[in-house]
Amino acid sequence: MFENKENHRERVLVVGVDVGIRKSDIDIESSMKELEELAEAAGAEVIGSVVQKRERIDAVFYVGKGKAEEIRNAAEELDVDTVIFNNELSGAQIRNLEKAMDRKILDRTSLILDIFANRAASREGKLQVELAQLKYRLPRLVGFSNHLSRLGGGIGTRGPGEQKLEIDRRHILGRIHDIEKQIRELEKVRSMKRKQRIESNTPIVAIVGYTNAGKSTLLNSLIKSDEDYGPEKDVFVKDMLFATLETSLRKGTLPGGREFILTDTVGFVSKLPTKLVEAFKGTLEEVKYADVLLHVLDITNEDLELQMKTTMDILRDLDCLDKPIITVLNKCDKNEGYELMYSIDDPKIMISAKTGYNLDKLLEMIEEHIPEKYHRIKFLLPYDESGLMSIIFGDKGVESIEYKQEGIEILASVSEKTKSKYRKYVIEGMEEEVEEEF
Repeated sequence: MFENKENHRERVLVVGVDVGIRKSDIDIESSMKELEELAEAAGAEVIGSVVQKRERIDAVFYVGKGKAEEIRNAAEELDVDTVIFNNELSGAQIRNLEKAMDRKILDRTSLILDIFANRAASREGKLQVELAQLKYRLPRLVGFSNHLSRLGGGIGTRGPGEQKLEIDRRHILGRIHDIEKQIRELEKVRSMKRKQRIESNTPIVAIVGYTNAGKSTLLNSLIKSDEDYGPEKDVFVKDMLFATLETSLRKGTLPGGREFILTDTVGFVSKLPTKLVEAFKGTLEEVKYADVLLHVLDITNEDLELQMKTTMDILRDLDCLDKPIITVLNKCDKNEGYELMYSIDDPKIMISAKTGYNLDKLLEMIEEHIPEKYHRIKFLLPYDESGLMSIIFGDKGVESIEYKQEGIEILASVSEKTKSKYRKYVIEGMEEEVEEEF
């Protein structure tokens, strides 16, 4: 947890503007509650909350000059260190608000970026966050210039840091170019590993959903089905927003005995910064190569529909909606007897990742929804094994049959199961030439 120079948690006041609800928006009460949770996840102590009703956002002070002065008085009375606004601010608004309030000003985007900067553990994760922060702050250099020298650390200063943000625009652009180059190199390594996983024909199941929906807890529970499971393989779990940032890969076992790979992804949140989505696109694209998606929802959350929509919108942006999606309604142990009445077209199941309720049925559903892969392969069957022809014919289809002196040569599209079972009959050297996913 962060402690500032006075050796206490940074005291913050959260501010939002209610301009009415559009269909795509989260209501102001839920949005402000989530902002408080984000601030707490960053290590702050939320002292108070201010919501102003307006017809439109003020271009100069966001809340208007008069309201800005009121908030300054409240911040002084409450001994607040930082004021956090619920929407993205322009550089000019940051500058004007800091001058009016004489305090550090942050917006929702910089707060989320700060959490990511503080939690990123891998080299790629740190680079992705720094890239997002630099791209966010580049057009706001003028707004940031007034307060960078006196921030003194704390929320909003983690990541690239004060020194990197005070250098000129040209050097920042150079740093962005350098980071993007490093990320491309890391993406090549990840692409090679991904190719190896795909070529191993082990099914990949990706867990997606809103932050703190229970994705990591579910992953830990499902991998216990693997014979090599040990507590050291568990991923980090904590009841807080963005507890997991890094993509985790673990191995599990399906009821039929087939191994599969589970991948946990960064949680989504409403108003997720565009720059952050762009920066993490490479990591999020792991979802594109999954065979099945588990969309985890926290059924105890009041904003269930919004959280569902947020996740589905991001999956749509990633072009992943054509995959089998199982909607996993988690935390039913906290809401016994709850029945989801929303119209969900995807297969759905009520579970408790914490207690293990219905996880056996979830594994069965995963097994049922893994798409069968077919391969175009040439076999040579000995005449005394001609009975196997009916099995091969029962797969996707047979293109040609030739009766030769050494046996029956068959060119067919067969399932992964058939391919593996009768691999010894594949003509040596022909599999790589003619094999293709059907």
